[in-house]
Amino acid sequence: MNQNFDIIIVGGGAGGFFTAINIVEKNPKLKVAILERGAEVLQKVRISGGGRCNVTHACFEPNELVKFYPRGEKELRGPFHQFCSGDTIEWFEKHGVALKIEDDGRMFPVSNSSQSIIDCFMQATQKLGIKVLTGQSVQSIFKKDNLWKIETQSENYVVEKLILATGSNPKIWEMLQAYGHAIVNPVPSLFTFNIKDSRIKELPGVAAFATVKIKDTKLASTGPLLITHWGMSGPAVLKLSAWGARILHDKNYQFTIFVNWLNEVDTADAEKKLKELKQEHAKKAVAKKSPFEFPNRLWESLVLASGIEIETKWADLSKVQLQNLANQLTNGSFQVNGKSTFKEEFVTAGGIDLKEINFKTMESKLHENLFFAGEIVNIDAITGGFNFQNAWTSGFILANSI
Repeated sequence: MNQNFDIIIVGGGAGGFFTAINIVEKNPKLKVAILERGAEVLQKVRISGGGRCNVTHACFEPNELVKFYPRGEKELRGPFHQFCSGDTIEWFEKHGVALKIEDDGRMFPVSNSSQSIIDCFMQATQKLGIKVLTGQSVQSIFKKDNLWKIETQSENYVVEKLILATGSNPKIWEMLQAYGHAIVNPVPSLFTFNIKDSRIKELPGVAAFATVKIKDTKLASTGPLLITHWGMSGPAVLKLSAWGARILHDKNYQFTIFVNWLNEVDTADAEKKLKELKQEHAKKAVAKKSPFEFPNRLWESLVLASGIEIETKWADLSKVQLQNLANQLTNGSFQVNGKSTFKEEFVTAGGIDLKEINFKTMESKLHENLFFAGEIVNIDAITGGFNFQNAWTSGFILANSI
């Protein structure tokens, strides 16, 4: 029976490490161990942001930052007032990792390598005497008197305080259910759309700024859209997948989207614009050059989809062809059949019901001395460094309260 520790943190990911480091920095007397079921720690940090680690986002106003969280917006407002993205930058700089802002607001280590974050965490845990124990898969959790007993396949631990930072781990969720915690059924979030359609078949790699709506829902999103070999991706689609995680799961990932390649422009205005172009470019071939802010190849594909031959001149367009083209530009209908995981960054919507957590301390409202950090709770965000920010904030608040 191992009673050498005051606190056990289950989960050797971003949230677990950040929590451990902050606890011991604030109270060096506490003996802390991190239990990781795998052979390696910080695996998600390693692959995040294409191996560069998207640490946070350059949104420094808590009331704005919460808007990037489809689940957790209301609950995170208070926590972000305590520890926000600016605090994250300061924390990492103090620990030797300078961050930089990219054009889209995402923040990465100046080194462009997730290894900087991993080295920072590993050095801090060593310096502070935090034990990192790998190959420790938790088999059961017991509460006896005021102590927690954790059984792994090779060791038993008894501690006063238990912190779970296990992300989307069904086995841990099951154990919590046995202790009366409600788990919101997990479904995928942040995925791309599988679409087989002749209009985009030859266009992988083509990107445009577009508005995407999902038929028969209120879901809509505007941003860069990327055509891929299997369908559509890019921020516009990923945002939709996050906000619509539950709805799209219920539709079994079979649904129709409408794409407006002209964003705010409606079909009637698009038709008006096309009529002007017909006057201006009467003798030119319609398909030859895109008159809008998106690539020529996409324009040509939409022209052909409107029943217009490749050599047709603007002057020869019929009223019906103009209407068809206006419709393709502003209200193109595409059938989605299934989803694909976005890179390796698999994010889940679901987890511990937020009503059962005290967000001033990250402690369970049902059990004293049981705490949660990161994605184990029903909070998730769109892509861009927001999921990590939730891990840093919850870890910091938890460490403070302990």
